[in-house]
Amino acid sequence: MKGIQFDPVKDGFYGTWYENPKGSDCAMIGLFGDDPNDYMAKCGAKWLHKQGVNCMAMSPGKKDYSHVNCPLERIETAINWLKGHGNKKIGIMGMSTAGMHSLVAASFFSDITLTFGITASDFVWQGFEQGKKDGCKEWPVPNASTLSWNGEPLPYMPFVYKHPEYWQKIQEETKGSGDFIRSSNLFIDSEKARPHTEEEMIKIENINGKLILIGADDDGLWEAGKYVRRMDERLKSRPHKCEYEAVAYKYGTHFVLPEGLLRIAMPVGLKFILRFMFKSAKEHPNECEETRRDIDRRLSKALKEWKT
Repeated sequence: MKGIQFDPVKDGFYGTWYENPKGSDCAMIGLFGDDPNDYMAKCGAKWLHKQGVNCMAMSPGKKDYSHVNCPLERIETAINWLKGHGNKKIGIMGMSTAGMHSLVAASFFSDITLTFGITASDFVWQGFEQGKKDGCKEWPVPNASTLSWNGEPLPYMPFVYKHPEYWQKIQEETKGSGDFIRSSNLFIDSEKARPHTEEEMIKIENINGKLILIGADDDGLWEAGKYVRRMDERLKSRPHKCEYEAVAYKYGTHFVLPEGLLRIAMPVGLKFILRFMFKSAKEHPNECEETRRDIDRRLSKALKEWKT
């Protein structure tokens, strides 16, 4: 699967344009992971093509899942390119850290009229890097946010643990858990250390069009279900521009992606593979699958209505 590639220096953002072979005048910006050319990004693009829309896959950098003051202007530049190339409607979807990124972007740019925030937090995080450092695979970056605007870091929730204790806490929680990784205590302890400021909360009330928030209570990376319910309360308590669905499932793990998307990525043995990644997927395989199927129906329906 080939696409048109964009370079942050030359083009203003890092991404790959996957045009729907059947044609479309609607495009989703897909924040799918480490790289817009990797396997999961291509699977995400294929799923979006099945929904009848184009896909602009994006990430912070090449084979890089670090998030340190990622400029929101890159999303804005991609939006302008999409508008200039025949796309009349523009949406965005992201999962995990990218779910948070997608919500912030949608709150900034009114051209985005369909937003899927999957396992997204309702606040901006401190910036972090991934790689190898002092035996750690991830570490927080002092005085940095995950996102920036006009060259300034966005206000963020600081992690209570610094390097190397940050990664050590993740390892402690993961060991013996039955999950391939767990980091929920990192977020729980950071929230306990100090109340969130309003400045670091995502202004989801500024999002236009349709907004769908997805999370599960058995998510071991952070309290995704709790964040969904908190965003629901925020929208109920203040004027907002969007029509929204806030759905917190009991089971689903961190991989609360559409079943059809995961089936493209893992056409054989999906439930078998997930049970080795997440304890809840092993103990509640059917419930997790039904969650993914419901998400597929919900997002597919939203895309169909949005297109027309």
